[in-house]
Amino acid sequence: MKAYCIALSDNKNSMVGLEKLIQSSFNVGNKFEINHFDAIVPEDVSTILKSLNIKWNWPWEGQTTDFASGLTKTAYVTRNPKARIACALSHYYLWQDCVYNEEPFLILEHDAYFQIPIDFDINDTQFDILGINNPLGCTRKAREFYQYVIDSSKSYMPSPWIDKQTIPQGIAGNSAYIIKPNAAKQLLGLVNEFGLWPNDAIMCRQLVPKLGVTRKFYTTRQNMKSSTTL
Repeated sequence: MKAYCIALSDNKNSMVGLEKLIQSSFNVGNKFEINHFDAIVPEDVSTILKSLNIKWNWPWEGQTTDFASGLTKTAYVTRNPKARIACALSHYYLWQDCVYNEEPFLILEHDAYFQIPIDFDINDTQFDILGINNPLGCTRKAREFYQYVIDSSKSYMPSPWIDKQTIPQGIAGNSAYIIKPNAAKQLLGLVNEFGLWPNDAIMCRQLVPKLGVTRKFYTTRQNMKSSTTL
């Protein structure tokens, strides 16, 4: 398994988060190295979308129904729209790399922080993607999400339904997950089919059936400003 953290090289806050993440991984005894993936910057978004021949297909205001997927798309609170797109593109590039390398990837954002070491191999589970993050403070209806997980007797389980099934639902925050190459290939195909969505929206139970979460919360969120929301 390869591990990558998405962080902005020219952003002090982001790089401090990366350093704390790496230190936390060392402190809990993880045996793998966390590689820095230099995050896509907003200034490059238009050029990259054109080069990839994909289009952003998520509303900036209000709510719309995506007739191709049947899902309801609701605008995110976003200070800089291109920062939101840049984040999705960073995940997209790592999905491409995962397919190319033909091995699972652990993908982290710079605000992730290890609480316990990774002690499983995703290849030994029935899931193609596993979220490893504590949902509290990281996702909407976090309490319902958290309760579903801790009430389970299983080590790995489908990501919970916490809302109407027309609303994309997946893992907590999308800031810490392990993905198999076949799932990464599937996500690339979904982007080609539906357009580029926020990474935590395209990676949803409705479109990725073998999307799960771990009962143990391996990571939590650092208390730091978001680079896309604020």
